[in-house]
Amino acid sequence: MLKSVEIARRQSEIRQNLSELANKETPSEDEVRKMGELDTEYRSNETRYRAALIAEDTERREAGEELETRSDREWVEIMGRFELRQVAFALDEGRALDGATKEIIDEMRSLGGYQGIPVPYAALETRAGETVAADNIDPKAIRPVIDRIFPGSVAEKIGVQRISIAQGSLAFPVATSGAIFGWQTTELGDVGAQKKYATTERSLSPDHTGGAQMVISRKAMKQSGEGLEAAIRRDLNAVIGAELDRVVINGSGATGEPLGIIPGATTYGIQSTPVGAEATWAAFRAEVVAFMQANAISSASQVNLAFDPAIWADLDEALIAGTAVSEWDRLTKHVGTPAISNVIPAASSIMTANVQGIAPGYLGLYGGVDLIRDPYTKAGSGALVLTGLVTADFTVPRGLQTRILTGLAGV
Repeated sequence: MLKSVEIARRQSEIRQNLSELANKETPSEDEVRKMGELDTEYRSNETRYRAALIAEDTERREAGEELETRSDREWVEIMGRFELRQVAFALDEGRALDGATKEIIDEMRSLGGYQGIPVPYAALETRAGETVAADNIDPKAIRPVIDRIFPGSVAEKIGVQRISIAQGSLAFPVATSGAIFGWQTTELGDVGAQKKYATTERSLSPDHTGGAQMVISRKAMKQSGEGLEAAIRRDLNAVIGAELDRVVINGSGATGEPLGIIPGATTYGIQSTPVGAEATWAAFRAEVVAFMQANAISSASQVNLAFDPAIWADLDEALIAGTAVSEWDRLTKHVGTPAISNVIPAASSIMTANVQGIAPGYLGLYGGVDLIRDPYTKAGSGALVLTGLVTADFTVPRGLQTRILTGLAGV
């Protein structure tokens, strides 16, 4: 029971006792003395009551902060105990899952949609201290931690946001028309033509599923021990991350792929400008000005930029006449360091801006990786064949936030 509640109850008892004593016309000496003691106790309890309320209010606030962050902390803690080697052995030998691994998998299974064993994306990051090697696992060789699947990619650097979706479709209503402002041309005239508020939708749907396949030899299964976990993470991390990055930029929208930024420029309403000249800061500045004129940004530093390594080389090599300042120096002075990646098509560049908290693109990842065992393909050698199924979709909510430059390698 709270201390303040105990004190409040005691105060109620004291008031009741004082009321009984005060109604007596001729109280005895003991009763008078008791009234004095009760009065003193009552005044003392008032001070204690206020102190108890202050202390309990502080405790409530601290408890509230703890409750707000406890779920996140507990999730990180339990994810840190997820063991991919348990998944591998469960698929290979039918070994039972236990501990945090079983708890996470059971939770994911409750949402349905998995044929094999579900693996959360957060489990595919390599943890500090794990051991990896070039060909097989070498428990004595330690390499740096591998980044998560998505945040290290060029797509993340240009502002594309990843969304985790349990199931179903996700729609983004985007306003296409709305209020307009006008002035009266006469004293009794209308202030302007009416225009309806209208929206269109961009959706993410679970229509695109791909798979990452890997083979683990029987020797590796028997020799590697816990080091096998790092190998599985490394392989799945690399192949899934590279492909998600590719489809965000270059996804064809056909043969099962989501529609990416460059092939989907017309569909998404993205402006594509053929430059037909060597890459210079002036070419990029013109697009920054176009962003500003469209009220998308107010400063060049709000632009995210990405292009291939050849354009970086051209910008770095092109010196302004009579100076040691390159076009690269001028570019990075205004927009920061661009993302340089061969995922961007040659002689092309993508420029994006985050407007009003809306990302220039959204990559939806459905559930986790559905890890399935193929018991037949390599049955003769005893190898374990794993397929990690990934369901994902990509969309651009507002084409106004993205611009594409082409023909930057020369006429």
